[in-house]
Amino acid sequence: MFEFLKRYMPRSLYGRAALILLLPILTLQVTISLVFIQRHFEQVTTQMTEFLIVDLAHLVSYYDDGDPLALAQAANVARALRFEIEDPALAQQMQEDRVAFEDLSGRALIRTLHDSPLPITHIDLTHPRRVFVALDTNSGPYVVSFERRRIAASNPHQLLVLIIVLSVLLTFISYVFLRNQLRPIKRLSEASLEYGKGRVIPYRPSGSTEVRAAGAAFVEMRNRIERQVQQRTQMLSGVSHDLRTPLTRLKLGLSISDDPEAVEMLKDVEEMEHMLDAFLDFSRSDAEAALEYADPVALVRDTVAKAQKLGHVVLTQTAGIGMVQLRPDSIRRALENLIGNAQRYADQVQVSVLLNERNLRIIVEDNGPGIPASLREDAMRPFVRLDPARNQDQGSGVGLGLAIVADVARSHGGQLRLSQSETLGGLRAELVLAR
Repeated sequence: MFEFLKRYMPRSLYGRAALILLLPILTLQVTISLVFIQRHFEQVTTQMTEFLIVDLAHLVSYYDDGDPLALAQAANVARALRFEIEDPALAQQMQEDRVAFEDLSGRALIRTLHDSPLPITHIDLTHPRRVFVALDTNSGPYVVSFERRRIAASNPHQLLVLIIVLSVLLTFISYVFLRNQLRPIKRLSEASLEYGKGRVIPYRPSGSTEVRAAGAAFVEMRNRIERQVQQRTQMLSGVSHDLRTPLTRLKLGLSISDDPEAVEMLKDVEEMEHMLDAFLDFSRSDAEAALEYADPVALVRDTVAKAQKLGHVVLTQTAGIGMVQLRPDSIRRALENLIGNAQRYADQVQVSVLLNERNLRIIVEDNGPGIPASLREDAMRPFVRLDPARNQDQGSGVGLGLAIVADVARSHGGQLRLSQSETLGGLRAELVLAR
């Protein structure tokens, strides 16, 4: 029903809380102000104008009498009733009623005076303190003036000022209280966001009972994840360490053996060592401790220079300068995996690095067979090999190359995107890291 309002609603918690706080106050203030204006500027003004009409009718009776003695007494009556008789020539200048646009009480005054039986022709309310009324009596036209405060209550703005001042004061007090209540939620959000980027910042649950419970659950979840990562790393490291010793003995024995099949068996042993290295890389991809500021362009340029010894790879584009907080060894290992995969299945590899205020993008493109769109999600899962998409004869592995890169991206608060290269026609791997 109110779907159209969602696009206009604030996105942040502070904005929505402020809207919940201010909307009732503003609604109450506007309602009271309108009721006050309706009551004061119309009903009160009308009532006071009716009392004025009685005095004005008494003065007009002297002019309508036509008796010279009555005309002589009219001036004294006018002073007694606090009226002033203006120059009769002023009546010729008053051709219409004049009132300011924002003068709400003046409109009620004009309407009430014209509704009376008095011979009023025109009313001028442009003067800030006096009201001029043109009368057409039996003795001729006259202009009578009186003070504006006779038909307006004194200090009518006090209620409005009081409402505004109290609203501002109460809004400020409520905002301070609300900010203190929202601060623990904001700290919890920041801690969660930083942990999603691979950064562990100090956090202690605080605030209301519900927020403390959510904060404690987050801390327990973070500790549980860290324990699981450490256990996985220790397990894989232990297995790899235990297997390296017998593999080393096998390599030594096969290297001095005269058996014709020793060469092929030695290749199998080396392949097993590569698998162990891949397991260790995968286990270390999100277990490294410290983040540090590094120059990503220099890091990519150095990695590409080392990869050029193994195959054709060029750094085609660099944009942006600056330091980024990341794990250099982890990023270097991920980039080596991307370049190594591209060199294994293609003969042209291009690398680009783009740095802006929001993120860091490292792009590796090749002219190989690529990966079908339906299999790209599977390609980033651990221990998944896409034999139809890539030629298995070109190399061996355990299906951890892209999984390691995706894990590195997630540990930096980013992601790995796979698509088709528009330039070379093969695979386009884009490593996007949040700054």
